[in-house]
Amino acid sequence: MTPIARSALIAFIAPLAALIGACGSQSSEPMREAQGAQAQSLLTAGALPPLGAAVRFVALGASTVTCTNSSTISGDVGVSPGTAITGFPASCALNGTTHAGDAVAQRGHADLQPAYDSLKGAPCEHNLTGQDLGGQTLTPGVYCFNTTAGLTGALTLDGRGDSEAAWIFQLGSALTTATGSSVVMAGSGKASNVFWQVGSSATLGTGTKFRGNLLALASVTLVSGTELRGRALALNAAVTLDHNDVALP
Repeated sequence: MTPIARSALIAFIAPLAALIGACGSQSSEPMREAQGAQAQSLLTAGALPPLGAAVRFVALGASTVTCTNSSTISGDVGVSPGTAITGFPASCALNGTTHAGDAVAQRGHADLQPAYDSLKGAPCEHNLTGQDLGGQTLTPGVYCFNTTAGLTGALTLDGRGDSEAAWIFQLGSALTTATGSSVVMAGSGKASNVFWQVGSSATLGTGTKFRGNLLALASVTLVSGTELRGRALALNAAVTLDHNDVALP
């Protein structure tokens, strides 16, 4: 799908969401289900933002990328406009290429902002402010938190048999996971179709098993023992890796 087509789809979701809200209590349950299905069909039809040149990176920071304590990283690692990448190969095994402020990293970082803005601008379908993500089973859609979000325990993302199902999480500020937490993909859902737009920094706690693409306005920190199937992408600060298993989804 072309960028123009994607933009048209994104633009169409907003009035659709307004229409759903206007119907309110006057809509029957079947009508609400049909409207929800239509919104989700638009989401899975290509309205998710392309990552552009950032798609090759498993870790991409703005200031630095630091890796310690025998991490295993599968995918490219880059930084721009900074140039500091430390820990490869002395502390961490890398199945990929490092790009320290080069043209590849510059293009990848330039493509992060429009992707981040597109995620942030998607109309919220489910406001979960004040709720912990742990213990919940969420079907595809757009979920938002006015401020911070936490994950304690297991979050299940159920694609309901649709391998193209997609999830967008919009966080006003920070994302934090507790020790041993996890994101579990079910019902044919794919980690590559999960996007986390984080308004400040993301910190994945010890032993977390996380899924999806993290786009953080500030920094991304993976604490010891964290497993990530996705991407750690920081727009304005650092990506910090410590005894992690990180791979592209």
